[in-house]
Amino acid sequence: MASTGSEGAAQPDESGTIGGWVRADPVRAIGVAMIVVSLLWRAQLASRGHLAVDDWVLVSRAAEADLTPGFLLTLYNNHFMPAALLLTWVVTRVVGLAYWPYVLLMTAGQAVLAVAFFRLLRTLVRPGLALLVPLAIFLFSPLTLEAGTWWAVGVNMVPMQLAMVLAVGAQLRYVRTGRRRHLVSLALAVVLGLLFFEKALLVVPLVFLFTACLLVDGPPVRAVWDTVRRYWPSWAVLTAVSLGFAGLYLTRSESSLRRPDSLNEVLSFLWQLLGSTVVPGLLGGPWQWMAAGDGAPVTAPPELGRWLSWAVFLTLVVLTVRLRRTAGRAWVLLGAYLVLVVTLLGATRLGSVYSAVAGSVPRYVSDVVVVAALCIGVALLGLASPVSQPAAGTQTDPADGERPEWLTRYRETASTLLVVVLLAAGLGTAWSTARYGDEWAVKRGLAYLETARTELAAAPPGTVFLDRPVPEGVVPNLSAPYNRQSKFFQALEDGPVFVTGAEEPAIFDDQGRIAPVRVDGPAVPPGPDEGCGYKILGGQTVRIPLSAPRDDWFWVVRIGYLSSADATAVFRLGGSAREFPVKKGLHQYHFEFTGGGDTVELHVPRHGVTICTNEVVVGTPVPQQ
Repeated sequence: MASTGSEGAAQPDESGTIGGWVRADPVRAIGVAMIVVSLLWRAQLASRGHLAVDDWVLVSRAAEADLTPGFLLTLYNNHFMPAALLLTWVVTRVVGLAYWPYVLLMTAGQAVLAVAFFRLLRTLVRPGLALLVPLAIFLFSPLTLEAGTWWAVGVNMVPMQLAMVLAVGAQLRYVRTGRRRHLVSLALAVVLGLLFFEKALLVVPLVFLFTACLLVDGPPVRAVWDTVRRYWPSWAVLTAVSLGFAGLYLTRSESSLRRPDSLNEVLSFLWQLLGSTVVPGLLGGPWQWMAAGDGAPVTAPPELGRWLSWAVFLTLVVLTVRLRRTAGRAWVLLGAYLVLVVTLLGATRLGSVYSAVAGSVPRYVSDVVVVAALCIGVALLGLASPVSQPAAGTQTDPADGERPEWLTRYRETASTLLVVVLLAAGLGTAWSTARYGDEWAVKRGLAYLETARTELAAAPPGTVFLDRPVPEGVVPNLSAPYNRQSKFFQALEDGPVFVTGAEEPAIFDDQGRIAPVRVDGPAVPPGPDEGCGYKILGGQTVRIPLSAPRDDWFWVVRIGYLSSADATAVFRLGGSAREFPVKKGLHQYHFEFTGGGDTVELHVPRHGVTICTNEVVVGTPVPQQ
């Protein structure tokens, strides 16, 4: 009997609507929303700042170099990063000193990384709303703020983090399916990371630790042996990639290994790294930052925050270990990777001028966030059952119904505490991120650049400049020669013209304003000829003592003179000499000079020319007040 009315009408298919898509998989929908929020938030945060410190050096190198293998394979601060140099070169040649392309690139990289991590998380752990906890840690941890705002950090760390996620995902699929094509993905993921940052070599031991701790069952020794024996094709591929990279890198690099000065230095570093940076950072810290010039700030958490974060972290470890057997192995994985990172940092950062704050620099441990988020996900939810039949000995978790009696009894209390902790961590993350943004927005380099742009637009045509370093707070002296103004401005469209000698050169002061040059240094005493000072006749050489000797260094010389005709004169100090032009009448001339001594020699080769001078100064160019 046919039905009548609405009872027989076909129900609309809502699977294609937004509401239907959300109801079909709420965790996926919330996760996508979290990714979008994190990307918009961090893009806005990054846009508050500008290029900083190492960024200026990378841009300057790109502006002066041709795109050759020699340029791409040159190490920067002993870092191998050809793909990073390529991206910087392209942006510099297209838009000069603009910052927005770097913000777009970092945001795009984080978008790919976030999607890849979310997919890996959904494949690795069992489904549930708790999956959003590790996702939130990964997306919003203050430990990764530098990687999303500072180009010199993000261009290294975001690709390395992506390599970690892709390599672990490839290994997971290989273990679960045995298909060799995943070995190709594994190799390509590691190569991707190594093209941007040599530290991506840590992906190799990470994949091994991940396999032994989470994908192979049994006691530690047997798990390691089974990992080696069963999945030897993975280790063969990774070994080949590692050896090939090591051969390329070691032929170009210098040793970065250092030795700590004392045991106290090591202990202080460990306390900073673990107590002030890693653990607080995973729980929303550090809540307070310490400014570090134009670069990103370093962690400076309050004492109470340190201890509370450690209490929460240890409680999480204990509860999850009691909840499920794979949690302990997840925490072992995190601890083992931390040991690798701590060892690498200790061997390359301690014993240097930066060792006192090395443990407080978040970018050194931003890769740890990837591992920590995965391990927390496994500890909270357990491992997902693979779609295909797992290999013998691989780990799976018991069903949801097999819960410890204590957890069932105190489930309501535990849920309440978890909500409180998550709320506190979320508020702490928002506060830490906002305070980071306030520090990141202070950019002396940007103020210096904008002032110089304004001054150049108003400068008379033909204005030329003598070179000098930019302020230490913009580019540090350790980056010489890329701390000089001629390097700093070379990517600027219609930038200043720098010369090695000029009659009336200008100079930029420490705020970026244009000013006439004054040479600050020893001068010659008044000469013996009244109304002339020191008389230099054509064909003769006159020796004039300086009021104080000059070391053999890079100086600027100013000579004020009265000449009877146009000519060329020769200035000599110590073993160095330089020719400079002379014009008829009363003039001055400034020129760069490298040399040292206590006596100046002036010589005019052309006969019949007479030059009078009482003004010879050898020193440092500074702005006239």
